[in-house]
Amino acid sequence: MAQEAKTGTRLDAVEIHDNIMEPARKEMDRPAASLLWSSLASGMVIGFSFLASAFASTLVSEEHRHAAAAAAYPLGFIFVVMARSELFTENTLDPVIPLLEDRSREAFRKLLRMWVLLLIGNMIGALIFGWVLARTPVVSPDLHPALGRIAEEATTGGFGKVLYAGIFAGWLIALMSWLLASTRSTGAQIALVWLCTAPISAFQFRHSIAGSVEAFYRATLGEAPWGQMLSDFVVPAVLGNIIGGVLLVALLNYGQVAPEKEEGKATLSS
Repeated sequence: MAQEAKTGTRLDAVEIHDNIMEPARKEMDRPAASLLWSSLASGMVIGFSFLASAFASTLVSEEHRHAAAAAAYPLGFIFVVMARSELFTENTLDPVIPLLEDRSREAFRKLLRMWVLLLIGNMIGALIFGWVLARTPVVSPDLHPALGRIAEEATTGGFGKVLYAGIFAGWLIALMSWLLASTRSTGAQIALVWLCTAPISAFQFRHSIAGSVEAFYRATLGEAPWGQMLSDFVVPAVLGNIIGGVLLVALLNYGQVAPEKEEGKATLSS
């Protein structure tokens, strides 16, 4: 449950940390089936970011296509966050916080279990959405050139570039999770999701799950080999997102509150 700030109008870093930790512990103990179904839904719903970006890009002139696509890109993330579905990249922050508090083998096992289940569910969901877009008449044929253009831009670059760009996407998504824990206002949460995810598209960072919808769409159409999409996009994007989420948000943000947490424990034990 969110806490009220001790002073002022905003939660401090320790209060945000505490708002993340207790729900994260509960999430780590959820049954495997619950995590898989939730992550499957998330992997499918995130595909609306791809679809919305393509549609928005068709409404404007050539010079404004990229900006329009970036503005529409957060749609799938908003759906995922507000529905409380499990997205792998959000969880490069949340379950890491309990691990940093309790650096035990059991906590590490729970973290790995959660990551594996969420990644599997997200990827299956992304595959389903990408296949449906490519193989069924769910959207107008006039939209496919825009879908193809955006998918190619988002999934090319090679292992090194995707890995590097994935770090920044992971940083933004984990930062989003941290910021969401600072407010219970629905409007503020939607605004934060938009502010943290639109730059992923605008600056051509690489998000492993949303990007996998685009990669699987290309592979299903035969525009790119499956092996290439997996080795040159999915794998480096996942690794980059983990690095960005764990190192640049979880460790840094935990580092700023760790001394205060230790001081609080020492006070209670004395």
